[in-house]
Amino acid sequence: MNDRFAALVPLLLKHEGRFVNDPKDPGGATNMGITIGTLAQWRGGSVTPDDVLALSQDEAMEIYRAWYWTQPGIGRLPVGIDRAVFDFAVHSGAGRAIMALQRVLEVADDGRLGQISYAAAAKADPIKTVERLIAGRKLFLSRLSIWPRYRNGWTARLIELQAAALHDIAHPPTPPRAAPAAWSFGAWLKSLFTPTPSTEH
Repeated sequence: MNDRFAALVPLLLKHEGRFVNDPKDPGGATNMGITIGTLAQWRGGSVTPDDVLALSQDEAMEIYRAWYWTQPGIGRLPVGIDRAVFDFAVHSGAGRAIMALQRVLEVADDGRLGQISYAAAAKADPIKTVERLIAGRKLFLSRLSIWPRYRNGWTARLIELQAAALHDIAHPPTPPRAAPAAWSFGAWLKSLFTPTPSTEH
């Protein structure tokens, strides 16, 4: 997992990091945001609520990375926007999250990230994009039949997510420095007999 992905996971797990099996939730048994249906699709066979309960964090990370980060291309979005879309994707599906972003960016909402969407995201005001995306997500959630049951938790989640995404934008991660090139023995030997240029004027 790359550093950016790893940086986004703790906040996601704060909101998704426990097992629930609410009969009123159409997603069914869920652990760390992975529903019973998603886990069955990932493993290629039927699974039980006990299997969901026993889901390891390592396997959950594999699913997050493959289906909600790398495969849909969310990891290529600008900093801040990537966090907002990633959290949305885990919660409500990558296709829905990407379509919501595309509507904010005013490009074709086909649910797939490509050159046009990436270019629009790169040119857009990241703060306004995050704010509009999260406002649209809240509107979507508020129209669900289970909104009254989960309203407080979801609202708190969106508030914290927006704050984290805006912090990312204000304080973008520093790209790692490239490691210095390794010297061959010959280059090292040559350096011993090459005078250092004078800095005196």
